[in-house]
Amino acid sequence: MKKYLAVIAGICLLTVTFAGCGGSNVVQETTQVFRDDLVVSVPVSGSLEMPHKVSLSFGTTGTVKNIEVCEGEHVERGQELARLDVPKIEASVKMRQVEYQMAQYQLMQTIYPINYVCTYDTDLPGTWIALNEAQKNLLQAQELLQQGELEQAQSYMDQVKENLDKAENKSSARIWALPFSVRLAELNVDKAEAALDMAKADLAQATITAPFAGTIADIEITEGEQLSAATYTSPAICLIDTGEVKMTGLIDETDISQVRVGQEAVVTMDALPGKELKGEVSFVSPAGITQAGVVSYKSSIVLTETDADIRDSMSATADVIVDRRNDVLLLSNRAIQGSWENPYVEVVTSEVKTEERTITLGLSDGMHTEILSGLEEGETVVVPPASQFAISFFG
Repeated sequence: MKKYLAVIAGICLLTVTFAGCGGSNVVQETTQVFRDDLVVSVPVSGSLEMPHKVSLSFGTTGTVKNIEVCEGEHVERGQELARLDVPKIEASVKMRQVEYQMAQYQLMQTIYPINYVCTYDTDLPGTWIALNEAQKNLLQAQELLQQGELEQAQSYMDQVKENLDKAENKSSARIWALPFSVRLAELNVDKAEAALDMAKADLAQATITAPFAGTIADIEITEGEQLSAATYTSPAICLIDTGEVKMTGLIDETDISQVRVGQEAVVTMDALPGKELKGEVSFVSPAGITQAGVVSYKSSIVLTETDADIRDSMSATADVIVDRRNDVLLLSNRAIQGSWENPYVEVVTSEVKTEERTITLGLSDGMHTEILSGLEEGETVVVPPASQFAISFFG
C-alpha cells in the first residue's frame, strides 16, 4: 500500500551503542519522533478506461469516396469524417425531392372552397335577422310594461331571449367537409415527403459523422476501397474522447467497508513512473467477485485531472484516501512495543540509558502511527528486534 507521507532525511533510523553487562558494547537501532501529515489509504489495482470510445462504420455498401480526417486529429460533434460514393442513392434523393415538390404543386392547384383556408363559415344574414327580431320583441315588451300588462310583457321578454340565442347559434362556426380531391392531394404530399425522408436516411448511411467531440484513434479504411455486404459493417474509424478518463479496479473485501463514493483518490500508472493524478470514487459495486478463493469488489474512479501522456487501457494503481491527519507527531511502528491497548516505547535519555514510557496511539497507516501523548518531537526511541516487535505489538 502506497503512502503519501513526506519523510525527511533526518528521520532515518539511527544506531546507538549501549554498554552491556561485562563491559561489552551493544549496537541498538533507534528512530526519532517526527512531525508530518499522515494519510491512510486503501489500494485499488486496475486499468485506465476512456468510456467515450466508439468504432464507427457505414450503414450501406459502396466505394469509399472521401476520408476527411487523419489519425490523431481532434474533431467536433457532428463533423463529417468519411463518405461513400453512392450515385444511385444520391439520384434517388433528388428524384424524391422533385416528387415532393410536384405533390405540393398539385395540392396548390386543387380548387379549394373558400372555407378551406378558414375551416369555418358564419351565417351573417341569419344572425342579423335574429337580432332584429329580438329588438322588436324588446320594444313591444317595454310598451306593455308602460301599460301595466306584465304577463304579456314577460312573454315578449321570453321571445327576446329565444332570438338572442338564435343569433348566437347563427354566428357560430360551421365546419365544412373538405372535398375528396383536396384530401387526396394532401395524402400525396404526405407520401412524397415520407419517401424523401427515407431516401435522405439511406444517404446518411453512406456518411460517417462524429457522435461526440474527440480524437481520431484509428482509421481502418482507405479511399477507393470497395465495401461489400460482408465488409461495410466492419469498424471504419475509431473515435475516442480523451478528456474523460476513469479507472476500473478491484478492492479487497478486507478494505471495502472503508471505501465510499466521493472519496479522494491518487492514481499512478505503471508506464508513467513518478506521475500522480487526482481522482474521485464514483462507483463501488455491492456484488462481490471471487477469484482463486479471494473476494473483491469492482470500483470506478473518475480522474479529476488528466495528462497528455495517459492512454486507454494503461495499467494503474489507485490509493483511495479513507482518513487523514495533518501536522501530527509520528513514530515508526517498529519502535512501538506492548499491545495496541497498552503500548510503550524505550526512550533514549542519554548515551547509555533508556527509559520505558507509556504512550497513547492515534491513527496508523501500517508503517507509522500517530502519537497522541507520551513523546515529544525529536526524541529518540529504541527499535526492538524484529521478532520481539512482531510478538509484542501485534500479539
